Amino acid sequence: MDSFLKKFAAIWSIAIISIALFARCNSKIPSAADKKPNIILLITDDQTYTAIHALGNNEIITPNMDRLVKMGTSFSNAHNMGAWNGAVCVASRAMIISGRSVWHARDISAEWKKGEAIDKTWGQLMEQGGYDTYMTGKWHVDADPKKVFENVKDVRPGMAEDKWDFKFIEKNASVINSGQLKLNDFMPLGYNRPQSESDTTWRSYDSTFVGYWKGGKHWSEVLRDDAIGFIETAAKKDKPFFMYIASNAPHDPRQAPKKYWDMYPLNNISLPKSWMPLYPYKDAIENSHTLRDEALAPFPRTAFATKSHIREYYASITYLDEQIGLILDALEKSGNMDNTYIFFTSDHGLAMGRHGLLGKQSLYEHSVKPPLIIAGPGIPKNHRVDAQVYMQDLMATGLELGGIEKPDYVEFNSLLALAKGQQKESKYSAIYGSYLNVERSIHKGDYKLILYPKIKKVLLFNIKNDNEEMVNLADQTQMQKTVASLFKDLIALQKSLDDQLDLKDWYHSQFGGLK
Repeated sequence: MDSFLKKFAAIWSIAIISIALFARCNSKIPSAADKKPNIILLITDDQTYTAIHALGNNEIITPNMDRLVKMGTSFSNAHNMGAWNGAVCVASRAMIISGRSVWHARDISAEWKKGEAIDKTWGQLMEQGGYDTYMTGKWHVDADPKKVFENVKDVRPGMAEDKWDFKFIEKNASVINSGQLKLNDFMPLGYNRPQSESDTTWRSYDSTFVGYWKGGKHWSEVLRDDAIGFIETAAKKDKPFFMYIASNAPHDPRQAPKKYWDMYPLNNISLPKSWMPLYPYKDAIENSHTLRDEALAPFPRTAFATKSHIREYYASITYLDEQIGLILDALEKSGNMDNTYIFFTSDHGLAMGRHGLLGKQSLYEHSVKPPLIIAGPGIPKNHRVDAQVYMQDLMATGLELGGIEKPDYVEFNSLLALAKGQQKESKYSAIYGSYLNVERSIHKGDYKLILYPKIKKVLLFNIKNDNEEMVNLADQTQMQKTVASLFKDLIALQKSLDDQLDLKDWYHSQFGGLK
């Protein structure tokens, strides 16, 4: 009898274990391997694609951005598609939140102002896909962030602080541009400087000038603490998260503690190869004295003023870089690093002295190209991709990673196959660029065409051989067919993107008879 009971107990035990294993295999509770990945978007403001040490800039100090470069895949040709106003970040961020191309993003921004179409934003799509969503930092999008994301903290405006009188400028534009009215007569402190080496009217490390210190704590530190706080909270949940961490830096006023400013002695900063005192076509593309970004430094540009602004730019980036490092450390400590994809980018680039310009309102590479890095499970480490893409492709990438079907209205493409090396060529045959109705561009293959419609000016650059865009090939006889072909392709791109600027008459008057 004892033998029988022992055999029965053994059989029963095996049955119970088998039932438990079967139930576990068929349970709806996902295993660690099946769990949706977390996604973090780290987006800076005004950071050009060359402003990371590991991507080729030996003058800037960015150990944590370098860390991201080593962790993942960097896209060396990511672009912002353009803008319908001087605040280029507004258009850039509207595109990445909506997934729509530039002119369609402008249209949906008008709907957002009325409280409509919020459910079609990136944050809402992630929430509908089962994600806990979070946003902190710079917004500058017409949709209400608290309706786009479940968790929102410390929403910042487009700029840290400014007293720029746009109505005065608009009323007196002709007088200002003629030089009859001095810039300092109406500009707030921090503009049109430094006038000389003895000019100390502005000190980027002085917190008494407020700006990024408004509220008592530098905004880059607030952003860090907000992000770390959410990461620690999310680690206690069994739900994937999507974080939109948006820095105002290194947008002006480019402020950082003096320690970081001291890291960049002026003698160690070089002028850009394309530097010049004045850009000859600045007025034709509305990059003159009345454009806020351009008015930060004196006209004409001086080597000293340019280097001074670059110094502040680098210091602001290095200070932000330190905060990013602490966010990455917190993610590792939380145990979520291995199941998290990190997107790092900026809304666009910045000139910082190239071509005599300071801002982002041109279609040169320095102003349309931000860095773009993707790191996470299955992404090759320290890898480079040269394919032409848009930074707004990150939205479609996030949807794919989250297992969320891309809606028909999302016009950008996932970068996942490119990042993983499963795809070599871009899905875009050409890259389109726009700024107001005063600039258009197309980048196709080795060549880039830039048009200034107001003055019928054509620029053509071989980007492969001339990445600084210093040698205009447009007037060379042997390049006329290339110019005409790109011009025609640009008109076709305009039609596909609902760009209402009519370039057809210009094209036909110049190239209509070209065979």
